[in-house]
Amino acid sequence: MSSKSFNTKRFRNIGVVTIASVYFLILVGGIVRSTGSGMGCPDWPKCFGSWVPPTNINQLPKDYLEVYRDKRIQKNVRLAGHLEKIGLEEVANKMLSNPTAFIETSFNPTKTWIEYVNRLVGVVIGFLIILTLYYSFPYLKIDKAIFYLSFLSFLVVVFQGWLGSLVVSTNLLPEMVTIHMALALVLIALLIYAIARSQKESLQQRTFIFSSGLFGLLWVILAFSFAQILLGTQVRESIDQIAFDLNYSSREDWIGKLNLPFYIHRSFSWIVLLLNVFAGYQIFKLKDALLNMLITTVLGLIFLEIFIGVGLANFAIPASLQPLHLLLATLIFGAQFTAIIVYHYATRAKGVARIFA
Repeated sequence: MSSKSFNTKRFRNIGVVTIASVYFLILVGGIVRSTGSGMGCPDWPKCFGSWVPPTNINQLPKDYLEVYRDKRIQKNVRLAGHLEKIGLEEVANKMLSNPTAFIETSFNPTKTWIEYVNRLVGVVIGFLIILTLYYSFPYLKIDKAIFYLSFLSFLVVVFQGWLGSLVVSTNLLPEMVTIHMALALVLIALLIYAIARSQKESLQQRTFIFSSGLFGLLWVILAFSFAQILLGTQVRESIDQIAFDLNYSSREDWIGKLNLPFYIHRSFSWIVLLLNVFAGYQIFKLKDALLNMLITTVLGLIFLEIFIGVGLANFAIPASLQPLHLLLATLIFGAQFTAIIVYHYATRAKGVARIFA
């Protein structure tokens, strides 16, 4: 086996494992939110001041609520000061005036360990992204873009870790959670593109007539899916607030208390479905096995996503369905982006080649 093929296979394998780990983290993160475990560890990166979290409240000082609340206040004040210096006074004021930012959550060993597992998975992804970056070094001589994509993925993971500390510090401030989700999607796209680019020679063996209309439609659909996921994140933030206000009881009343974003999110899903069905019809006519598999996967995931969404709306938002709803949405996004990249490399039109070259 040549050195080039070995490096390509090694980079592809570690990249695939990293993407799978990111999706697993999204699932675990969904479990964290559905169980209300986001503040299971009141500090970061440690948990209750220790690398191994406590299992019993007797391991904590009696005034632990005040201790960690005060630490959070101090950290938020410092952060707000930095934000004001760069002209983000409104964001700083909103962060400091958020009443939930200074409410400490009582110790719950189950929630603590759920959040702790979430952090451990994040650490594993950190090591995997370092390996991905390391295995991308040979591409500096072959295709520098692959190295830069890997390096950018590494920076996103580092920023995500820092942002995660702010999510804890601000007690799950909605804007922080939304940015956290958006960056996860960006990370998935960067990794998919890097891996696909490393395999472009095999992808370019597919040949069919390029359609600028279909290519543009695929990007529009991806943008809609991205917006739909972020809108769903905002709906989820509203649910979290309602759950908190009701002390995580009376789940049957949660849907009735949701505002306009929920109804937009629900209705918009049908538009996304119709656009994907139309794009799928166009792709099936190309008779390409890989693209057919990708669009079939997308359509299957969308139907399953809508089915789970109906279940959430009609059965008092079961906690078991919430993480799956989020995971499926991100899987749809990943499959759609993969289809775009495959379509790009499979077409030999110079006009489209310049977009990614």
